Amino acid sequence: MQNNLRLGIAFMCLTAFIFAVQDGISRHLADAYNVYMIVMIRYWFFAAFVIAVARRQSGSIKAAAATSQPILQMVRGALLALEICVMVSAFVILGLVESHAIFACYPLLIAALSGPILGERVGWRRWAAIGVGFIGVLIILQPGRTVFAAGAVIPFASATMFALYSLLTRYAARKDTAATSFFWTGTVGAVVMSAIGIWFWEPMTPPDWAWMAALCVTGALGHWALIKAYEAAEASAIQPFAYLQMVFAIFIGISIFGETLEPHVALGGVIIVAAGLYTLFRARRA
Repeated sequence: MQNNLRLGIAFMCLTAFIFAVQDGISRHLADAYNVYMIVMIRYWFFAAFVIAVARRQSGSIKAAAATSQPILQMVRGALLALEICVMVSAFVILGLVESHAIFACYPLLIAALSGPILGERVGWRRWAAIGVGFIGVLIILQPGRTVFAAGAVIPFASATMFALYSLLTRYAARKDTAATSFFWTGTVGAVVMSAIGIWFWEPMTPPDWAWMAALCVTGALGHWALIKAYEAAEASAIQPFAYLQMVFAIFIGISIFGETLEPHVALGGVIIVAAGLYTLFRARRA
């Protein structure tokens, strides 16, 4: 691996932008078509990309798929696919702005769950940051005050699922390589989404097929940029820049979809991001 921090940051910023564009396209398509079908087609392309990467890095599909923990890898892959369905549904119900503001709490959930799942020690400073972060979540949710609060649980559920996926990925990394986990993520997700999405097939217009192609391409490009980012620099050093996806997504939501950034959402989002950055900082020091 290289040790080029600037290059790693540049690739992580590019990753964040591409994934934000992907979220905008997903929101556009999910307004007109079933979420399961959209995610299924997206996974077909993603699986093809994963298999191509596996052949290049491992020499063969058999070598890439080799694992002593297939159940864990299948659970990981299925969990991420279902998490994407939940998050895209949140985009339709709440929009990109509110969804991403709440989803930003996933690093806090990872820190909170790393103890019981991975046996890692979480000090009082990180627990304090987690508590502050969830105050930010409550500010956004405004429990008991608005109808919006009920729908806001959806991106929080997505964040919880993504946190579990991330922790299971770290657990799998104790025995499997990143290439192996990447292969199982794409292939299992494609199988799971095909089993679900094929029952929700809808005809698409030619322009929307073009958007669907753009969604697939941005997915592959985003993962390529992410791989390059981790090749260039340590993950702990560049991970904070992943928060730019929220910034880019909010800009897309406001400028393209006419969404608004309410004061309580902005305040809660800032608190969540600040707490998340602190937990990343403490984890890196540890």
